Amino acid sequence: MDPATQKTTLFAPQENEAANARQQSRRILEDKSFTFDKSFWSHVENDSHYAHQEDIYNSFGEEFLDHNFDGYHTCIFAYGQTGSGKSYTMMGTQDQPGLIPRTCEGLFERIESEQSSSITYNVHVSYFEVYNEHVRDLLVPRSNTNQYLKIRESKADGVYVQNLTDEPVKSYSDVERLFRIGDINRTTASTKMNDTSSRSHAVFTIMLKQIQHDMSTDETIERCARMRLVDLAGSERAKSTEATGQRLREGGNINQSLSTLGRVIAALADPKRQRPGSSNGKPGKTRDVVPYRDSVLTWLLKDSLGGNSKTAMVACIAPSDYDETLSTLRYADQAKRIRIRATVNQDAVSAAERDAKILSMQETIRTLQNNLNTAAARKREDFDRQASELDDYQKQVQAMQRLMEETRQVSECKIRALTNEVEELRPLNEALTREISSLRRHLGLVVGELKNPIRLPATASRRTSILEEDKENESLEHLEEDDDDDDDEGFEDGKDETTNEVHSRADDILKDLALFKKKMADDRLRFGVRQPLVDTLGN
Repeated sequence: MDPATQKTTLFAPQENEAANARQQSRRILEDKSFTFDKSFWSHVENDSHYAHQEDIYNSFGEEFLDHNFDGYHTCIFAYGQTGSGKSYTMMGTQDQPGLIPRTCEGLFERIESEQSSSITYNVHVSYFEVYNEHVRDLLVPRSNTNQYLKIRESKADGVYVQNLTDEPVKSYSDVERLFRIGDINRTTASTKMNDTSSRSHAVFTIMLKQIQHDMSTDETIERCARMRLVDLAGSERAKSTEATGQRLREGGNINQSLSTLGRVIAALADPKRQRPGSSNGKPGKTRDVVPYRDSVLTWLLKDSLGGNSKTAMVACIAPSDYDETLSTLRYADQAKRIRIRATVNQDAVSAAERDAKILSMQETIRTLQNNLNTAAARKREDFDRQASELDDYQKQVQAMQRLMEETRQVSECKIRALTNEVEELRPLNEALTREISSLRRHLGLVVGELKNPIRLPATASRRTSILEEDKENESLEHLEEDDDDDDDEGFEDGKDETTNEVHSRADDILKDLALFKKKMADDRLRFGVRQPLVDTLGN
């Protein structure tokens, strides 16, 4: 494998090598070269171009995840002989997870990083296997009787598995739990070439729905994307595996489905599938009809192989058998010639259109219920047709219920936006509330002081004595002022600065003393005199 040119070369084995198991046929084995979009070397870990699980996921796993978020359906499936590492590539181990765990982990990491109030994500997971051309749900516990599911087809959903478990998941831990349940229920067995050989084709499906609501235009945009991650059972030869009994029957069914898959890929890779019109004007005939219905696997993967999907094939090879390795490389070389035109699965509706659809669905449900009541009286020969119609009706009811749930989620988005606005105004409201509370406390103190001043009880006789004392004090003040005027007359002529200063200070002291006495008299008139002071004055 050349990492620069993505060229893979298969060397012819020597005569003494175990890979030349058919050297008795005397065929001339030659070196074969193939060029693919990506080529990985995972044989010797010490080599400089050794590819780990993370390198494989980074090369195209993230690109397919981007397609899913853009609204495209995607599909990745691993093909190869038994023991070549298909299950290791898709599922991996606890230490080295494969494409499926890494894709799911990257999905929820991106949902967490791009979470917003205007976008809602819904993720649903299903897991089933195709065993002996029967479909079995891997998320349902095993029972003594095999519970196989039926395959249906409708114009809206295409080919689907009826009554398949569709589990909603919120985080990668939920997906990991479903992984463990599915791996426990999956059919595996030991053969000569592989101790844990997968005896069925496993299909892990992730449905991603994005609902984006524009608050300004009240328009809702929905994007739906389906991821199918397929782990195919390995092709095997009964002579090499030495399988007998049940293992031999399983290997025959595996080879039959893989052979049909090869014919489907060959038909899709042929660019001239339509013959030109004949000279008589009649339309051209189909040269090769794609045999989807020849196998359950190809019928279920019809949309992924030749429909609306971006699909990648991982061809796993091992140096155990030259012919098997060459067959796998030719298989992959033919598959890369298929051209598929995928489209974005997007739907934009307004609130009025959505409400009209709900009303229309409700009217349709009532009509369908009436049809169901009428169909109960029909003959037994119409039973199969009635069962098919009933299934279509149930699908429409489920679609309406999901639409109502999505409407509720859109309403919750609006509530979250209004809640965020309230939370932004909450700090300003709290600051104003604290200021108002502080002003109310100060105002309450002032009003309380004015309404309830401190008053001490006083008797009428005491008030009379206080008034008499105030009169005496006033008469004393007048006398003191007269004396001061008489005393100051002898000094007026001296014009001594020191004397004037002393007189000025004395006048100020007397004025302050008179003012203090007046205030004391007013306080005694207002509040009265404490009992000890009354006793002292009385003595």
